[in-house]
Amino acid sequence: MILHRATRFLLALCVVAMTAVTTARAADDTYSAEEISAKAQGFFGDTTEGMAKAIEKVFADHGRPNAYITGEEVSGAIGVGLRYGNGTLNRKTGGSRKVYWQGPSIGWDIGGNASKVFTLIYKLKNTEDLFQRYPGVDGSFYFIAGIGVNYQQSGDSILAPIRTGVGLRAGANIGYLHYNKEHSWLPF
Repeated sequence: MILHRATRFLLALCVVAMTAVTTARAADDTYSAEEISAKAQGFFGDTTEGMAKAIEKVFADHGRPNAYITGEEVSGAIGVGLRYGNGTLNRKTGGSRKVYWQGPSIGWDIGGNASKVFTLIYKLKNTEDLFQRYPGVDGSFYFIAGIGVNYQQSGDSILAPIRTGVGLRAGANIGYLHYNKEHSWLPF
């Protein structure tokens, strides 16, 4: 009887220990706000108050990301727009790879801009899940320089591109970005 109770106690203790290890691993699979701020500062060269507030807002909305993309893009529109970009996907669990994106948009939107993009990625189970279309709504106002963030979602994965760029652009649009392993000029 005592041996049976001791066995059950040890089994329960093992379950608790395994749960703690799984929880610790889950925390290790995501980036903290401090880590992301440091990565953004390293990428942009200097973090402005606007950038810090954008990162804070995304963390408040979605928590800790498990991946991010650093890259550059160009876009332009006269009612109908196009956006092309490329960058590097970085996963907390290790590994990085080159990614490309492009997509059309339509809306009240005019002008053009070039941007540096820092995209926070949430609930990306594996790298292959990134390569698909992500619909989103975007609003921009660039007069020489600006910063903006929007959300894109497909399935469980959520992308939050934070853009800072230069150009002359104003408007709002709907569209999607298609993330690829290779560069493509076709926006669809």
